[in-house]
Amino acid sequence: MDSEFLQALAAIVGNANVLTGDGDMASHLVDWRKQYRGTAECVLRPADTGQVAAAVKLCAREGVAIVPQGGNTGLSGGSVPVGGRREIVLSLARMNRIRQVDPLDDSLIAEAGCILAHVQQAAESAGRYFPVSLAAEGSCQIGGILSTNAGGVNVLRYGNTREQVLGLEVVLADGSIWNGLRSLRKDNTGYDLKHIFIGAEGTLGIITAAVLKLRTQPAASATAWIGLDSPTRAVELLARLRERLGECVSAFELVSRRCLEAVLRHTPATPDPLGAPHPWYVLVEVEDSGTFESLQGRLETALAECAERGGVRDAAIATSHLQAAALWRIRESIPEAQFANVKHDVSVSVSRVPLLIERAEAGLATAFPGVQSYIFGHVGDGNLHYNVGDQSLVQRRAEVNRVVYDVVASLGGSISAEHGIGQLKREEIKRHKQALELDLMRTLKRALDPQGLMNPGKVL
Repeated sequence: MDSEFLQALAAIVGNANVLTGDGDMASHLVDWRKQYRGTAECVLRPADTGQVAAAVKLCAREGVAIVPQGGNTGLSGGSVPVGGRREIVLSLARMNRIRQVDPLDDSLIAEAGCILAHVQQAAESAGRYFPVSLAAEGSCQIGGILSTNAGGVNVLRYGNTREQVLGLEVVLADGSIWNGLRSLRKDNTGYDLKHIFIGAEGTLGIITAAVLKLRTQPAASATAWIGLDSPTRAVELLARLRERLGECVSAFELVSRRCLEAVLRHTPATPDPLGAPHPWYVLVEVEDSGTFESLQGRLETALAECAERGGVRDAAIATSHLQAAALWRIRESIPEAQFANVKHDVSVSVSRVPLLIERAEAGLATAFPGVQSYIFGHVGDGNLHYNVGDQSLVQRRAEVNRVVYDVVASLGGSISAEHGIGQLKREEIKRHKQALELDLMRTLKRALDPQGLMNPGKVL
């Protein structure tokens, strides 16, 4: 380990913010699911953009690679070092300031280390709404969700994280700072550079701050847990609810019975929302102006009409915010309730979700007789978390992936909807991306990071 290099870093951020001890670094060198581990010379904790830029310049001069890290809640190994060369982890946790909230402009400037829940609270305090919502929102950070273009439960109405961003501040691979913190809704002065960095997983530069788009706070919301026969019925129900309720349908989550049973085992005090079992469920939320009672009534009427047409087996509409929160806790508990298995984050067009499940289940049953799948996700935007088997099957991950990914490809879908590529899918995308697309990505990478120092071993 180069002591002079560490001393130079300490001169930038202070001795206390250059972590080198095994205990201090341990949590930064392994991913949340403990699937990927790496080594690093240190964990650096800068306090502002100037310190990030100075540290990057030093690393560029010394040829040391940099792994930007936020809350380290990712599922693809994108935020931990690979360990194949000299690397440092650059933690953005100290850069956690809300720089500005402008309710007249409906915008907010947040540093990359801001926890998502704190951004939501800052927006709410100003009478506004930041719609990105994830199960990890109490620990994931803005830089991380921007770097993976995270989705979440509200994509159906508001779009991915990309669509919530007006401007960025980014430290480039040579240590220069691009200040693109503009809140303009219209700016056609050339290439829209912010979109290069959103979803790039820190491989092109380090996002240090962002101008985020705020929305009008919904006056009321209504939530229902609905029992269904099949994923086909779920897709049909989505279409009918949108016909009757319009754009106020903000979330539409598919949950298999097996996922619900996993949650009931994991947290035995959790009640089964409908009592009697059903093969599939949908958790739907609608948001609009007016009162809770009026919105609840509209949802109840729409569901009753759907039930008359045979699309709904049973439904429970939350009568209070506490009941709604309890339903959402079930959905948010699913990842931990079936933690150790082969996970997939895939997407197809909404109409093809039932085909994806039908064909993947058939393929898995042939290749792995008796295997069980845990299927849930954002069916409203075609994104499923298709998790297979248990810990014993993880060693055969490549075989399981091949079955699921080949079905996804046959339906014109994507093998990564919102979790990113990271280390997990770096080789797999070669089978699913056109050679020209990969060449264009490599060209962009070489142009912005000629030394290959930005988060090496990820994406490409």
